[in-house]
This record gives sequence, structure tokens and C-alpha cells, in this order.
Amino acid sequence: MKTLIPCLLIIILSLAGCSTNSSDELESGPLAGSDRDEHGCIGSAGYLWCERTHSCERPWELARKAGFENSEKGFLNYCNQLNSH
Repeated sequence: MKTLIPCLLIIILSLAGCSTNSSDELESGPLAGSDRDEHGCIGSAGYLWCERTHSCERPWELARKAGFENSEKGFLNYCNQLNSH
């Protein structure tokens, strides 16, 4: 019986340390990837909507693939053109 009480006390203290405080989670801010725009593009992951491809694109990846200048102006010029292929 003498060893049972200390064991129970250790178990209770261990379980108390496992609990989380939900207010701490709320103060940490939004979850990564929860910043989708009206097209569903995740800005924090580098995705922007491209009207030409009708999909979320990472500008630097699209610039390399499509062969335009890797700049905001290059991305906007490419993505705002109508599909002409």
C-alpha cells in the first residue's frame, strides 16, 4: 500500500503535464497553409493565381518552365495574357 500511493501520485502528475491549454494554441496564430485566396491558392507557400494557366502557380517555377523573366512584371505579363497556344 505504501508504494501504491506514490505510484498513483506520479501517474496523476504525469497526466496533468500532458494536457494542453487551448488558449495557447489560439495565441500562436493561424495554421500554416490556412491563407487561401479566392482561387484556393496558398500565398504563404508562394502560390499565386495565374489566369492563363487557370491554376495556382509559384512564379519562379512558372518563369523557369515557360521561359519568361523571373519578376513580378514577367509573371503578371505572362499570366494576364489569354491562352494563345
